[in-house]
Parts: sequence; structure tokens; C-alpha cells
Amino acid sequence: MSVGGSAVSQEMKEKVILAVGNVEGVAAVDDTAGGDDPVFHTVEKGDTLWAISSKTLGNGSRYNEIFEANKPMLSHPDKIYPGQVLRIPAK
Repeated sequence: MSVGGSAVSQEMKEKVILAVGNVEGVAAVDDTAGGDDPVFHTVEKGDTLWAISSKTLGNGSRYNEIFEANKPMLSHPDKIYPGQVLRIPAK
């Protein structure tokens, strides 16, 4: 099945892709909604939001931006787990 359309914002587009991609039985999500390509990070064992922020945003102290971008999926910055896919906000 395929669903198309346009998003009201880049943030909303990325959140929809992330949510749909986490549904059991969905093999892949093709982004045809236009706009910028989203950036996602799959959490690996030993990752912290600080480390992910350092790697993806260039500054570990910006970890709260990743936390806020992934609410309500994340309830606390220290509660991430391997295999979890996080949305990385634009630099």
C-alpha cells in the first residue's frame, strides 16, 4: 500500500515517517512528500543523547534538542534503548 501527500511542516513530516516506520508490519517508508531529507539515528548499545548530539549536531550540550524533537516517544533524556530510531532536528 502507498500513501502520499504533503506535510504542514518539515517537523511533522519527520514525525509521521518515524511513527509509521515503527508500526509492526511496515517494512519501509518512502518519503515522497518533498522538503528536506529527514535525519534519523538508530540508537546503539552505549549511546547517550549527549553522544548522539555530539555526533549529529556537533555539540553534546544540544542533547535536549533531540529529546524535545522526539517527545512524546521519549519521556526522559536518559531513557533510550538500542534499536530505537530518533529524529535529529535540523542543525
